[in-house]
Amino acid sequence: MMKAQLIFGLLLVALFFSGAKSATFTLNNNCPSSVWPGILTSSGPALSTTGIELPSKASSVLDVPATWSGRIWARTQCANVNGKFQCQTGDCASGQVQCNGAGGIPPVTLAEFTLAANNGQDFFDISLVDGFNLPLSIAPQLGSGGCTPVSCTANMNAVCPPELQVKGSDGGVVACNSACLAFNQPQYCCTDSFDTPQTCPPTNYSNIFKSQCPQAYSYAYDDTTALASCTGGANYLITFCP
Repeated sequence: MMKAQLIFGLLLVALFFSGAKSATFTLNNNCPSSVWPGILTSSGPALSTTGIELPSKASSVLDVPATWSGRIWARTQCANVNGKFQCQTGDCASGQVQCNGAGGIPPVTLAEFTLAANNGQDFFDISLVDGFNLPLSIAPQLGSGGCTPVSCTANMNAVCPPELQVKGSDGGVVACNSACLAFNQPQYCCTDSFDTPQTCPPTNYSNIFKSQCPQAYSYAYDDTTALASCTGGANYLITFCP
């Protein structure tokens, strides 16, 4: 009996220290129209869904494993066309609401996460490296060690330079490309001889993004002002159009 109790106790201890506790992600749509969040797992266990419909003013809750890394974004102006699900921005080209392991087609505003086990240090950010389609915020809840919310509340589409604009079927600007996407040149993409922080400084285009959303990644090496962290096993509120 004592041996069985000891084994059971050791199993409980192992479970406690395994980082098995999941985080809760609450997705909140404050936009005037429906959005269709997409979810892509980069590492760790896959989530139970890779895409949902989120009507205006609605919320949805995801359970996310403690060692998960991935990204979440909003697809906009979506509809079924000839039997295939398609979106004007953020489409993952699956033809379905579920993205099934595909990422959002740029330009798209990204919420990126790397969660740590054992109430360790999570890292999260809002990235405009792949461009912008709508405002976004991330607010840690119940964590410790800083846990400062980050947001991109400006409408980049309203100030997007003409050469970066993506227009929808009605002729309006629905998204704003990054300079890397628009021009595919090393100085904007931080590639080739521009692949270090020293050789790839901010550009006039990335400065436009940074002026509108100071807490978001404006280009690849924007770590010092854009990467946030939180310890203590936080949950996260992700709001579209905060």
